[in-house]
Amino acid sequence: MNVVARSSRLLRAPRSSIASLPALPFRARFQNAASTPDGPSEGMPPPLRGIKVVDLTRVLAGPMATMLLADLGADVIKVEECTRGDDTRAWHPPSAPIVEDAPAQNLPPESAYFLTANRNKRSITVNLKTPEGLAIVHKLIKDADVLVENYISGKLATMGLGWEDCKKINPRLIYASITGYGQTGPYRKAAGYDVIIEGEAGLMHITGEPDGPPCKVGVAVTDVATGLYAHGAIMAGLISRQQTGKGVWIDCNLFDSQLAGLANIASNYLVGGKEASRHGTAHPSIVPYQVFPCKDGFIMIGAGNDKQFQKFASKILERPELVKIITDHLMTENRDHWLKELEGLSVPFGPINNIQQTFEHPQAIARGSTVEVEHPRAGKVKLVAPAVHYNGKRMPVTRPPPYLSQHTNEVLSELGYSPEEVEALNKKGVV
Repeated sequence: MNVVARSSRLLRAPRSSIASLPALPFRARFQNAASTPDGPSEGMPPPLRGIKVVDLTRVLAGPMATMLLADLGADVIKVEECTRGDDTRAWHPPSAPIVEDAPAQNLPPESAYFLTANRNKRSITVNLKTPEGLAIVHKLIKDADVLVENYISGKLATMGLGWEDCKKINPRLIYASITGYGQTGPYRKAAGYDVIIEGEAGLMHITGEPDGPPCKVGVAVTDVATGLYAHGAIMAGLISRQQTGKGVWIDCNLFDSQLAGLANIASNYLVGGKEASRHGTAHPSIVPYQVFPCKDGFIMIGAGNDKQFQKFASKILERPELVKIITDHLMTENRDHWLKELEGLSVPFGPINNIQQTFEHPQAIARGSTVEVEHPRAGKVKLVAPAVHYNGKRMPVTRPPPYLSQHTNEVLSELGYSPEEVEALNKKGVV
């Protein structure tokens, strides 16, 4: 038995059993990321090949979790509302241009936001408010390994798609619920929004300048973290099912994820009773450990111990006895000058890059950090590549993010619906 077949069989045991800116050449020393010390790598077979995921999520946290499963080879079927689909399909501009003779001409362009978190999936549209639509999803669930949803707690239960309903259909189902505040507690019925929970769960209080107002992080980091937690929990659920033969209900939420993400700030309070405050990019007990302005940009310097600071003060400042003049001194030269000077000092440092500079970074280029896919409506689209390497290679992007309802007929055919039945469902507005 080959590795792929063996891994799939373990997880799916029989139901009866278990504008171009210059790169920094002086930072461009790198090795070929496509090889290992033993030579070219073969990567790893997709470990979730044969795993079927019913994706009832939208926006970011849920789609991020299911995309990571799809990256590992799972067949992720994204079930969307019939006319609008995932909310983020309408979040544009920016969006990808529509190529000539593209299918589904009635649809708007593919939004950049939607393209972010939906690669490697298939899209079907189903009206869950109809008996026929509910029957379609029940058929999907019967043969699925995982269901992921991010409705308000209890909402799907009123529609016949709650954990207890789905467990009766498929006792081996891993059912992952992603909510704002979890399945219990006084806030369980509240909707969850990243920016609200950044504030409510402490992150915004510690983000920003000391004399400025609280500030949100520049990306929906609480959503992203929750998606990562949910992905890990689903993998754990699959391993648990392999051992017990039973499914599990996963309760993953933004609030708990953000509390866990407070890391040492949480521990400082829980262990030492120390309230946190904002320090901008600075550190409460280490100097210099912050962003400094240069003539034409910014640079981050983090001298984490006395030896590092001595090297920095002696070489860069040329005044070992002075600390408070760092900012004035760095302002005398351009950013790239100081980056060259800091090279080789064993003092942590790095430029504050904009997004263009980030993707033109020598390390991003060497690692192949973006991937180009052929989208049926948008043509060639660039995406951020899967983050993790296995034996020196990333998992491939085998499908572009789907356009709305792209795979409805295909999936319904797999469920046993005839073309005539599909056409009838379409006319009734079920799909």
